Amino acid sequence: MFVFRLLRLIAHLFKGMAVCAFLFPFTSAKGQEAHIRRWSRKLLRICGIAIRIDSPQPIPRSLLVANHISWLDIFVVNSLQPCRFVAKSDIRGWPLIGWLCAKTGTIFISRGKASDVRRIFKGLVESIEKGEHVAFFPEGTTAPQGTLLPFHANLFEAAIDAKAPVQPYALRYTARDGSLHPAANFIGETTIVESILAILKADGMTAELKQLPLIPTEGAHRRDLARSARAVVAAGLGYSLEELSPVSSPADSQPETAPDPQAVPR
Repeated sequence: MFVFRLLRLIAHLFKGMAVCAFLFPFTSAKGQEAHIRRWSRKLLRICGIAIRIDSPQPIPRSLLVANHISWLDIFVVNSLQPCRFVAKSDIRGWPLIGWLCAKTGTIFISRGKASDVRRIFKGLVESIEKGEHVAFFPEGTTAPQGTLLPFHANLFEAAIDAKAPVQPYALRYTARDGSLHPAANFIGETTIVESILAILKADGMTAELKQLPLIPTEGAHRRDLARSARAVVAAGLGYSLEELSPVSSPADSQPETAPDPQAVPR
C-alpha cells in the first residue's frame, strides 16, 4: 500500500506540472481554480487523507488566515478555495512541490529583505482589491497540533489597506478516534521528504477545515486584528487563550515598520 501510494503521488505531481505547463497558459482564471481544486483534493486522497470541510457561507473578497501545521495545509485550503498563498522563498526549492506552488500563484517572500517585503505587500493589497483570494499563515511557521503560536500582525495590514475583512479558518488533522493525528506535524528538523513518507504510512487521517466568523477591518489596527484572529482560531480549535502557552505576541513587540519577513509559513 505504501509503495503504491508513493508511486501514485509522484505521478500526480508530474501530472500537475504538465497541466500547469501546457494547459494553464490557455485557461481562464476560473478554469485554473477548478484544476487546482480538483488536483488538491486528489492529492489528499492519494495520501489517504479524508477531507471534512465546514464552510457554510460563501467566501467573500477577504484575506484568509489559518493555523499552520503542515505543508498539507495549502492543499486542504485549496481543495475548498484556491488561493494565492504567501510562503517563504525556501519552498520554491522543494522538489516538484516548489515548482507547482510557483505556477499556481504562490507569493514567495525572502527573509530579511525589507524591500522584497514591501514590494510583495503592495501586490497583496492589489490582489485582494481585484477580488483574488489571498491567504497566509500568521503564526509564521508550523506548530505541533494542540498548540497555537502568537500571530504576527504585519500582513494583516493588507486587509486594512484593501478594505476587506479577514476570513479565519481552523484546521486540524484527526485520527479515526477523533484524536489529533501526530503524522501531520511538520516541525523541527523534519524534512519535506520525511514528512511525506510519514503521511503516506499513516492510516485513518482526516483533514478538518472549519470556517469561522469574518473579522471586519474598518478602523482596526493590525495588532488588534492579529489578536482577534488568534482568539477566533483558538476557539474554533476548541482552545481558550488561557490554555495556550503564555508567550508574548510578536504583535506586541514589533515596531511600526514594513511587514515582517518572518511572518510567512514554513
